[in-house]
Formats: sequence, C-alpha cells, structure tokens
Amino acid sequence: MTVDVILPCLDEEAALGWVLERMPRGYRPIVADNGSTDRSAGIARGLGAEVVHEPRRGFGAACHAGLLAATADVVCFMDADASLDPRLLPAVAAPVLEGRADLVLGARRPRTAGAWPWHARLGNAVLARGLRRRTGAALHDLGPMRAARRAALLELGLADRRFGYPLEMVLRAAAAGWRIAEVEVEYLPRKGRSKVTGTVRGTLRALSDMRKVLAGHGPR
Repeated sequence: MTVDVILPCLDEEAALGWVLERMPRGYRPIVADNGSTDRSAGIARGLGAEVVHEPRRGFGAACHAGLLAATADVVCFMDADASLDPRLLPAVAAPVLEGRADLVLGARRPRTAGAWPWHARLGNAVLARGLRRRTGAALHDLGPMRAARRAALLELGLADRRFGYPLEMVLRAAAAGWRIAEVEVEYLPRKGRSKVTGTVRGTLRALSDMRKVLAGHGPR
C-alpha cells in the first residue's frame, strides 16, 4: 500500500535531501513548493519526489495543493525542514491504516531544548488546551506530522489557506465525529531558520491566523 506524504515547502534546500532520503518504503513524497527561490524544487525532483507548484503564498495553500495532487487512500503531512524524521511516518499512519483512528497527530517531544523555542511551545500549549475543551480529544500538540484518509479530508471542505489550516482540520474533523488520536514523535532542531517559530513575530502571526479559525468555529 502506498501512502502519499505532503511536504509544504518554501526555500528548504538545506533540509530536503535529508528528509527525502529517509522516506520509508511505500511512502511517496509530494513536495508542494510555495514559491521557493532556492533549489528546493530541483532537489526534490532529483530525489524522485513529485513537485506541485502553488504560487499563492500560505502554509494552508501549499498543504491543500499537495492534498489535491495526492492519489493514495491515506495521506500524511509533515514539515520539510528536517525537524521531523520521516521514519516515524509509519507509526503515525498505522492507526489510520488499521482503522483505529480517522486523524492522527504526531505530538512533538523535543530532543534538545533548542529544538522548540519557548514562544512557539507556549503558543502551542495554549492552542492544545483550547482544542481539548472544544473537541473532547486528548490532544497536547497541534502536530505538523499527521495522517488521515484523503477523500475524507477533501469532504471536510477546509477553507483556510494560511497558518490556520492544520487547526481547521482538527476542528472540522471533530465536528464530523472523527476519531482523533495522538502518537508521540521526536522533534529535532530544524535546518535553516523557521518562517514561523524562528521568531516571536512569526509565531504571533501564526497564532493570529489560528484565532480567526477558532472564531469561526463555535464551542463544541
């Protein structure tokens, strides 16, 4: 069975080689390039990945472009910055493949103190607490490594195309009665500077996008 792996990408040439070379057998990478100005797209093609170009800037825009390009029954999402090891994908996808869950999030556990800046970790903890209240799911992280069935994700009608996309996915999945689960995954220091968690400003921008998504979804 093939699982498609969607990798939203913006200038990740320093990390893509490591990520794609560690992709497990049976997991097909789809690099959703979001306007990179470096060699990201060429590196991805050279290592056998499918490359989808999404000119509209936005994390959600890249993720959704990859989802539309996917053909496998089960899809995974993960960052392309080497902060997550693709070899952990089978553990995240297994509950979906085996029919035990409908959406699985990888709960990050930092390997080193510097892997997850305090401002990003604090913001994530606040969001996770809000998600537990709204959805009833025992979530502790809005994990960027996740798995679900492609057709079901498309039926959710996800509308956000910015940083609120992963949050909207969880909220809509919970509203649809999906079984949502967590699997712990090791979190590594990323290669290069993050567009989000690398700065307090980037983290606040992401939180602002997510607050807008939360405002559009009432309490459970």
